[in-house]
Amino acid sequence: MKKILLALGLLGSMAVHAADPLNGTLWKTIDDETNQPKALVMFHEQKDGVLTGTIEKILVPGEDGPCDGCEGPYHNKPLKGVTIVHHLKSIGNGQYANGEITDPKNGKTYSLKGEILNNGKTLKLRGYLGISLLGRNQIWQRAQ
Repeated sequence: MKKILLALGLLGSMAVHAADPLNGTLWKTIDDETNQPKALVMFHEQKDGVLTGTIEKILVPGEDGPCDGCEGPYHNKPLKGVTIVHHLKSIGNGQYANGEITDPKNGKTYSLKGEILNNGKTLKLRGYLGISLLGRNQIWQRAQ
């Protein structure tokens, strides 16, 4: 009986520490104005359970070099390798909150929440200032 309880306890602890569904996934960002793919962003789960998202590849021809149109810390620097999503935390059922997203074009950081939709094929993100009503949505498509 002790062996069964120990095995169940180990299985339960493994489930608690299982990787988040976003961990290790690659997403195609879509430009709000042109509706065209802009970049590929990879999510990684940190030791404390929060997620970050890093630009892996720029998809717009001619924009994969230094960003001369960017303001702030990204001016004249390549965007590949820049972490744009920070502190995103799962709140269960494919929903996320308490994150931040940085727009490298203007250097501004916004609060972020999101949810996985369409059986994991889309990621709806909402960036906002202050309250969620004062923000906008972006739909990213799963690339991997």
